[in-house]
Amino acid sequence: MADTEVILSGIEYKIRKLIEENLRHKKKVNDQKEEIVKLHQQVQDLKEKNLSLTEQINKKIMADSFSTEEEIEEGRKRIKTLMQEIEQCIALVNK
Repeated sequence: MADTEVILSGIEYKIRKLIEENLRHKKKVNDQKEEIVKLHQQVQDLKEKNLSLTEQINKKIMADSFSTEEEIEEGRKRIKTLMQEIEQCIALVNK
């Protein structure tokens, strides 16, 4: 009978240890999930910042490419023409 009690008490001890270890692992998994969410948000923020900076660089390159007033006016005319073409395309798509 004493042997059975010792065996049962050993099993109970091991079960408690397993439960504690399981809880520690669950907490670790939850912490890692939170970290993954934070990292995904950081990646998204960096992608948006990269896109914004790329657009700024493109605008700067475009602005620097027009060195004289004539080139600027020519660029404006070209942009106006392109905008009209875009509006025509949108009108056709909306029909």
